[in-house]
Amino acid sequence: MRGVVSSPDRPVTLLRHVGYWRWSAGVQSARLPSAMAPLAFTLLATALTGSYRLGGVLMAVFVVAEIAGAVPAGRLLDRIGSARGLVLLLVAAAGAIAALATAAAAGAAPAVLVVLVIVPGLVAGGLSGGFRSLLAGTVDGALLPRAVAVDAMILEGVLLAGPAVVVLLGSTHALAPVAGMAVAFLLAAALVPRVRGTSSPAPAGAPARLPLRAALGWLACLFVIGHLLASIEVAALPLALRLGAPESAAAVVIAVLCGASVLGGALFAWRGRPTAGAARIFLGCFVTGGLLVAVDLGWPGLLAGVALVGGCTGPLLTTASVRLQALLPECRRAEGFSVAFVVQGTGFALGSLSVGLLPLWAGPALGAGSAAFVCALLAGRRRPADAVGRSPAAL
Repeated sequence: MRGVVSSPDRPVTLLRHVGYWRWSAGVQSARLPSAMAPLAFTLLATALTGSYRLGGVLMAVFVVAEIAGAVPAGRLLDRIGSARGLVLLLVAAAGAIAALATAAAAGAAPAVLVVLVIVPGLVAGGLSGGFRSLLAGTVDGALLPRAVAVDAMILEGVLLAGPAVVVLLGSTHALAPVAGMAVAFLLAAALVPRVRGTSSPAPAGAPARLPLRAALGWLACLFVIGHLLASIEVAALPLALRLGAPESAAAVVIAVLCGASVLGGALFAWRGRPTAGAARIFLGCFVTGGLLVAVDLGWPGLLAGVALVGGCTGPLLTTASVRLQALLPECRRAEGFSVAFVVQGTGFALGSLSVGLLPLWAGPALGAGSAAFVCALLAGRRRPADAVGRSPAAL
């Protein structure tokens, strides 16, 4: 591994780990376009058609393409090597976004823009799994839980920075945010780390199938995270209005959720351990938090529920990610983490759909129900899960 040399007498801490921070800079740059996309596409659509509706269509197509392309892209990365493959995917995504901006500048029809946005979506779907597979070769097992927890904290900042960057660039030109997305992809390509063990193609005789049955409980945890978070984030405005508060109060709900997520991730990075027992505790907090949000108990109940869910999001995500890595063969990690990306994205989509189709209380209640089911699932698989936890690779 380049950048840091450790010794038994002077172990490398995460703060001094040059390789990790290069990886982090690369993955945050790769995430930034997705955080920018909703508002960037809306500004572009409004400038072209006078309505925001095309922006919603572009974003929906982009997300569907991401989910559809994630697993095939992950398989490709496992075959040609994650480091080299990520550079190719990132450059391709930048070129596709640039083509979209060029077509919009030329006054292309909306249908053409919808078709063009499919390509960057398909390419971007594999980035999450590819970068996560590189992390395994960037930090050793002892630092891995802390590295994942810190990354979850930084992710919150990226999600907030994306719209802010769009507003800043959009003040110059409606196409500038889309161009900025292409630049972010290119920056990420330049920052892809070259780490031992993940930059070479998968060897002959690699396992034919992923261990999905063994990983079911941890994939289910990721589904729950997406499901319950969506039922709160998407419903922030109606939850505030239910209490008779102004529309601006929705920002308080999001602020508490994000703040609690950062605090929970920081505490877990400091003292946490990714065990099956800890995961069940976090899921129990999800159940309690989801029910508090679902039941109208005023602002104290709502904020307490949101804080519980936010505070356990980073720790549960870290635990599921670390335990999932322990189960995945090294030559199938990009594909495995791409499956995890699809599972969590599906949970988020269903949570969002529940807010749009069901009574306001039903979305968080369903999220709490899914958390309770997964908690029971992990309890039923206790012995195998704990056996994995004792493996050095899991920690």
